[in-house]
Amino acid sequence: MHEVTVMSREGCHACDDAIVEVRRICDELGVPWSVSDVDADAELRAEYGDQVPVILIDGVEHGFWKVEEERLRRALRN
Repeated sequence: MHEVTVMSREGCHACDDAIVEVRRICDELGVPWSVSDVDADAELRAEYGDQVPVILIDGVEHGFWKVEEERLRRALRN
C-alpha cells in the first residue's frame, strides 16, 4: 500500500487547499497520508521550500503547487 505525504508550511493557503484534497482522495481510497512542515527541518526547507505544497508518494516527489486529482488517483491505484 502507498503512503502520501504533503510537504507544507504554516500560512500557506495553497498548502491548506492541497491538504483538503489529499485528505479527501486518500480517505476515499483508504491510503494513509500525513503532513510534514518543511520549515521544521533545514534539509526539508532546502529541498522543498520553494515548491510547497509538494506531494510525495512513498517518499518520492509526485507533484507540487497543486493536487492533480486524476493523476494522484492513478498513481495510488498502481
